[in-house]
Amino acid sequence: MLNGLRQQAIVKPGGVVEISSPELPAGATVEVIVLLESPAKHSEKSLTSFIGSARGSFATLEEADNFIRQERDAWEFF
Repeated sequence: MLNGLRQQAIVKPGGVVEISSPELPAGATVEVIVLLESPAKHSEKSLTSFIGSARGSFATLEEADNFIRQERDAWEFF
């Protein structure tokens, strides 16, 4: 039967990772999987700065009306 043990550890100089737990019996064979957390990438722009910046987003009603008017004027009538 497999039992799991999950711990966070800090990597020591030389890439040494130490795990210590009373649940680990001396002489037992274990498999260790190390998952390295990536440092969080911080965007220089805040999320709110993207609101209204995508195509089709308008800051004012006047901008939206002008866009719609230009699109209608571009239509070809038969």
